Amino acid sequence: MNADKKTCGRSPDGEFVELAVEIFSMLADATRVRIILALRDGELSVSNLADLVGKSPAAVSQHLAKLRLARIVATRQDGQRVFYRLENEHASQLVTDAIFQAEHSLGGIPRHHHGQGGDKQ
Repeated sequence: MNADKKTCGRSPDGEFVELAVEIFSMLADATRVRIILALRDGELSVSNLADLVGKSPAAVSQHLAKLRLARIVATRQDGQRVFYRLENEHASQLVTDAIFQAEHSLGGIPRHHHGQGGDKQ
């Protein structure tokens, strides 16, 4: 188990801790979280993303540029249109887990526990 923790950089003194903090910083923006949620089901264009997150295409493009630099999203060009997709499943999982944690902060039984035996908290 300890070998696994060191290999994956999950120890408290691991080399990836500072990078993890940068990822959390990158995700500490509601528009970026909404973009990641929108991209969970597949690739979308800037205009589609702008409609889904309720922001201008220019604002969404700026957020996408930052997410691309962080290697959270990737692009595919089709003629003049650029489509964005999640680079991997980890950003989506981080956002999902953060939303689940937010549900816990409200007290009671979180929505994600409904149908799982009822009394988990």
